[in-house]
Amino acid sequence: MLRNHHSRLPRWPVAGLLAMLCLSASAYAATALAPLYSQLHWRELGPFRGGWSTMAAGVPSELNVFYFGGADGGVWRTTDAGLTWRPLMQQAGSISVGALAIAPSDPAVIYVGTGQVATRYDVVDGDGMYRSDDGGKTWKHIGLDDTRHIGRIWIDPHNADVVLVAALGHYFGPNAERGVFRSEDGGQHWQKVLFVDDDTGVVDLAADDAHPDVIFAATWQARQYPWLAYFKPQSGPGSGVWKSTDEGRTWTRLSGHGLPAGPLGRIGLAVAPGTHDQRVYAIVSAPKDSGLYRSDDGGANWQNLGHADLANSYFDRITVDPQNPDVLYVMNRSVAQSRDGGKTFTWFKGAPGGDDYHFMWINPDNDQYMIVASDQGTSVSVDSGRHWSSWYNQPTGQFYHVTTDNRFPYRVYSGQQDSGTVETKSRSDYGEITFRDWHPVGGDERSYVVPDREDPNIVYVGGLGGHVSRFDARTGLVQNISAWPISHYGERPTHTKYRYNWFYPVVTDPHKPHTLYLGAQVLFESDDGGMHWRTISSDLSAADSKSARNCESDDLTLDEARACGYGEIFTIAPSPVKAGEIWVGTDDGLIRLTRDGGQHWQNVTPSDLPLWGRVNQIDASPSDPATAYAAADAHRRDNRGTFIYRTHDYGRSWTKIVNGIPAGQYVYVVRQDPVNPKLLYAGTNAGVYVSFDDGGDWQPLQLNLPSVRVRDLTVHGDDLIAATQGRALWVLDDVTPLRQASAALLVRNAYLFKPADAIRVRNDNNKDTPLPPEIPAARNPPAGAVIDYWLGPDTHGPVTLAIYDSQGKRVRAYASNAAAPTLKTEPQYFTDAWLSRPESLAAQPGVHRVVWDLRYPRPDSLRYSYGINAIYGVGTAIVPRGPLVLPGRYRVELTVNGRSYTQPLVVTLDPRAHPAGDALQKQLALALQLGTAMHVTASAFVGLGQLHAQLTALAQQLADKSTQAALLSSVNSLDGKIVSLQTKAAHDHNFATINARLTDLATQINDGDRAPPASYLQAFRQYEGYAQMALKEWLGIQTKEVPALNRRLVQQGLTPLKL
Repeated sequence: MLRNHHSRLPRWPVAGLLAMLCLSASAYAATALAPLYSQLHWRELGPFRGGWSTMAAGVPSELNVFYFGGADGGVWRTTDAGLTWRPLMQQAGSISVGALAIAPSDPAVIYVGTGQVATRYDVVDGDGMYRSDDGGKTWKHIGLDDTRHIGRIWIDPHNADVVLVAALGHYFGPNAERGVFRSEDGGQHWQKVLFVDDDTGVVDLAADDAHPDVIFAATWQARQYPWLAYFKPQSGPGSGVWKSTDEGRTWTRLSGHGLPAGPLGRIGLAVAPGTHDQRVYAIVSAPKDSGLYRSDDGGANWQNLGHADLANSYFDRITVDPQNPDVLYVMNRSVAQSRDGGKTFTWFKGAPGGDDYHFMWINPDNDQYMIVASDQGTSVSVDSGRHWSSWYNQPTGQFYHVTTDNRFPYRVYSGQQDSGTVETKSRSDYGEITFRDWHPVGGDERSYVVPDREDPNIVYVGGLGGHVSRFDARTGLVQNISAWPISHYGERPTHTKYRYNWFYPVVTDPHKPHTLYLGAQVLFESDDGGMHWRTISSDLSAADSKSARNCESDDLTLDEARACGYGEIFTIAPSPVKAGEIWVGTDDGLIRLTRDGGQHWQNVTPSDLPLWGRVNQIDASPSDPATAYAAADAHRRDNRGTFIYRTHDYGRSWTKIVNGIPAGQYVYVVRQDPVNPKLLYAGTNAGVYVSFDDGGDWQPLQLNLPSVRVRDLTVHGDDLIAATQGRALWVLDDVTPLRQASAALLVRNAYLFKPADAIRVRNDNNKDTPLPPEIPAARNPPAGAVIDYWLGPDTHGPVTLAIYDSQGKRVRAYASNAAAPTLKTEPQYFTDAWLSRPESLAAQPGVHRVVWDLRYPRPDSLRYSYGINAIYGVGTAIVPRGPLVLPGRYRVELTVNGRSYTQPLVVTLDPRAHPAGDALQKQLALALQLGTAMHVTASAFVGLGQLHAQLTALAQQLADKSTQAALLSSVNSLDGKIVSLQTKAAHDHNFATINARLTDLATQINDGDRAPPASYLQAFRQYEGYAQMALKEWLGIQTKEVPALNRRLVQQGLTPLKL
């Protein structure tokens, strides 16, 4: 089958193409190559395991409709109480959801505030406020761009245009766009109505919708640093509780009267509905007097109810049951429930390890319906929390690094924030990638996960605080192989033996099997899979004991923190070309290089890399040992500059290569293509970019990818794989057009890209009942030869594509003007969503991608069937299909405007298959013989049918003529033979049955990469014999009986029969 991947992807109008051809040569490199790869499509790989969900809400009047927002995953909607979820708001400027609110007066109006408000090392920032007026289908940016982190939104219950926003502001520096903002026109204009200072923002709002004039707000003075500062309390004098009695226009700070004196940390607020604004709860995190506070007089006085263990700057959210003011829920590692107004608590929902809950919404009209948002994803309950929907249906995981192995299909490895690790197949044997195709591989969350280069059953996994594990897939056992087994995760760096970042690198050596490198402040090496470690460097950060001072202070300057040794190794890049050469980057802004396996180190840092400019990734060139690329960012010091560097001389000089990447986007990764060294890929906080000139200019490679942080990229064969911080893992299948793209192609009338080698693999071997559409699944990559071609603006007439074998014999042909084949199938007994898309070959100007399924044409069957290997929304195989071609060399020929363009194509065997001798040749030979026999029997069946129709009409003509009784008898006698031979002859001697039996054989003959079983040969010979006997009889009818009858008809002045 030829599958056209163009119709669902962007097309470039002729006028646009002509305009691009007029661009100057310099403009080509920067912008004009996009038309050559617009047919590419990012494929979501999963896994379908929920990631960090920040906030959730429902529609009170529609019990099964809920929404949630992901940390960097956009907005999602369910209409079936969490059984399935649909992504919304995927292409906005930021899809990091910090706050989400649905207008009580109009559920079609939804506001989203972007940017997380959790004080963690790697928090995701946003770009302000968005509004949807159609239930999330479309979105409009409505300002507050520089707030960066928005914690809560409150909407007037009677007017969807009156809205309050709690903006925390910049985490990593002071700024003025923070506080409470108010709009009365749906976000067209904003007024800052509560502001403390440039270091203090607002994290929460609370009100009773029955009395919207009274609103409470929680301010929070929070600051993060370039270094891991979990040891420092996130508190300050600016934090506190505020109250408004005029719907947020003016505010008064509440202090004393039972509230802790401060400094205070994060505060979560809730007003109990039905209490006339009198019952207010506050969960307060503070260096002293943390706990749950309650007021029963509208905030005038407060009582500390204790429960300091529930207060935490990572959570601190409270939800009160809308039907009962004494029932409340506090978000924490698990959800805590109180049924007595906060006096006592029991655990309501959660699991060992900590699900880490961030928000709960309860339907105000029916408190049995609720939704929770956690680090693990989102769950819905329709029975007051007794049962919950699964979060294994949300591809919102946060992944920071990605690796692959060399198996087929290759596996993709990564660590997911707060959830663990994953190894997933890039292709399933069952047509789509499901829960059957991925599994954890030990280790901790958010880790580097790297398979052993010689034995992919062994996987090395990083974790927390220097923890390293070894996973053995044969046994499932996980062994701790840490260089130092004592973890000091989150402690002050000056108190630890080894310093590890929140992410720390674990990599394998490309030249030495079982050799690992581990980054702390020093570089560790193990040559026996982690059983023994040794340091091969001194402290590679900028630590300097001679100038270190104030090292125990919580208010270090950047220079002091650097000298005190707060920096660590953040990336390690052994050269794939030359053994012993290793590049290292640190989070405090240094690049080091050794060329002798660690005996000597050079500081090769670019001169303009900022202090504490974290070196996220170094890519050591796979083709030139002197070449490396470095991606760095300084957003953790409130500097959103773009930093990509290139060296061709071992770091003696660096060139900054950022032209084309928009200002404000910071870069996490840069990779050089292993085939085309001029081709580079970059991942930023907003997506993916590509350069065709070694970084001279960049252009977007976003395509259909959500506008998510892309933390890592890797190239495996012809595929580009991306790890995203909120939308799981993605694959750009077959980047052949990127490797061959050039400005010169745009001026050609047509161009056929040289296809990558095609692997002879079956897309779907499933023999079970298809999985129901509610089971989440990722698509398989194309199965067959991926063929890309470019058509210029002057294209006219039909376009054809043909494939020839090494002997010059055509094995498949397609035409853009060919009508879709009409196949007679068994009656359809399922919905159209299970049907396959029609085959097509595009002829419009622009770039197109088609996939040849490596098969000969479909054999002629009198009745095709629907295969059981069906995938909802993708298609159902109609069988029999044409036989697979043999591995070997082929030629692809594209004909446009009467001119042909050719490229070679290599078809390789599935690496897992090991057919004996000429097994595949025997399989193909039998399949082709079956095809010939099916064609002959189907043609005979059709010919008999045509003759039967003529005889039936003739019999009706003769029926009223008594003088023609003898002739009528001859007509009926011949017609009886024809009907019998066509469909009714006993012992399978009719063409319909013979063709059906041959169809069965043809359907099954290509199932395995082995020679046909003897029984298939025997069956074929038997039905081939039946066919020969039937054909002999049919030949006799054509050569004897029909001519004899025709002579009689002519004698009677009647029209003779046609054959």
